[in-house]
Order: sequence, then C-alpha cells, then structure tokens
Amino acid sequence: MTTPAAAARLAELVTRVTEHPNQLPTLFPAVARLVGRGPTDPADRDGLLTLRVEDDARVTLLAAAAGSGRLDTNQLAALLTELYEEGDGDERRAVLRALDRLDAVDPRVGRRLVEDALRSNDPRLIAAAMGRFAARHLGADAWRHGVLKCLFVGVPLAAVTDWADRVDSELVRMTADFTAEREAAGRTVPEDARRILAAPRPDPGPEPSEDPEHPQAREGER
Repeated sequence: MTTPAAAARLAELVTRVTEHPNQLPTLFPAVARLVGRGPTDPADRDGLLTLRVEDDARVTLLAAAAGSGRLDTNQLAALLTELYEEGDGDERRAVLRALDRLDAVDPRVGRRLVEDALRSNDPRLIAAAMGRFAARHLGADAWRHGVLKCLFVGVPLAAVTDWADRVDSELVRMTADFTAEREAAGRTVPEDARRILAAPRPDPGPEPSEDPEHPQAREGER
C-alpha cells in the first residue's frame, strides 16, 4: 500500500518525466526508494499476477513519458531498450509490464524485449513477459514456448493473458510431451499443464504480425 506522502512523490515524478522524459533513466532505479516497494496483493508477494508497488510506479512513469508528446517512436524505442538493458530484474520487469499499456511502442522492439525475458529463468520476468503485449504481438511459436517456460519455472497460467484463446494442437502436443516427461521422472505435473490438455482448441486465426503495418499478416505470407 502506498502512503499519501509516497503518492505525492510519485505525482512529482510524473510531472518531471512528462516535462523531461530524458530524466527517466536517472529516476527509474530510484523509484522503490522514493515511492516504496512491496506487494499490492499479500497473496502474490512476487508480483507474478499483480503489479507490486514499485512496478506500478515505474509503469506509471513510463506511460507518462510515452504520453508526453516529447518522444517520437524511435526515441521511445531507445528509451525502453535502455531501461531494460541497463536495469536490474525489478526494472526489467516494470518495462515488460509497461508494454501492456504503451500502444505507441514499436511491436518489433517489444517483441525483442519479451523474447529476451523468456530466455531467462526468472519467474518474475517470465510472468511479466506473457501479458497482453505477448498475447497480441508474439508469434505462435515464441508464444507456445513462453507458455511451456511458465510450466517449467512455476509461473501460474493465470499470468498468461488470453491463453485459452490461443491454445492450439501444437501447444497441446508440447504440453503432453512435458507431462509425459515429468511423469516418467516421477515428478509432479503442474495442474496448469492438465488445464491446457483439457482446454478446447479454437479454430486457428491469424497469427500476431511481425509487421506493425499489417497487424493480421501471417508468418507464412511475409
């Protein structure tokens, strides 16, 4: 929970980055100290399903910078990349969470950050990477592997936005292989794996585009 004093400090920071977005790389690491840190939901202390206090503050600042009208698409892309690449795990998580709110972000830049996070073994990064942005813009193969990564590292399926809408036969096959391997090794199979296996499989629709000018383009048509 944020205090009135912390809320006031966040409001001051929002004003600063709205007027001077180039200050965000300096302010971003200091957010937890200035505004506070901790879970917004005591049952989700690591912020796998909900934004932690520091996540919410950082996402708010990024949204303010993006909405300031002072950054063009390339400048916003450079800012996101800098904050992610130079940040620690907490800061990277906030950048990934912010992708869900930044409609102006170049999808190619966002995909690059999401795919990097999915190569990690940090459940907090993986959960943040599989949000609304991934549901809208990640290609089918990368998205399926993201879901499997969630099963491997213990990220709840509830962290994967719109997973039930994107379940297909290939994901079910991959999940079945994962389940068989776990059972053969005498290891517990996550209940989420069984949910995928039991899920209805909708008719395949257009994959998310790699080309932001053609949002419904399929990979095979490029």
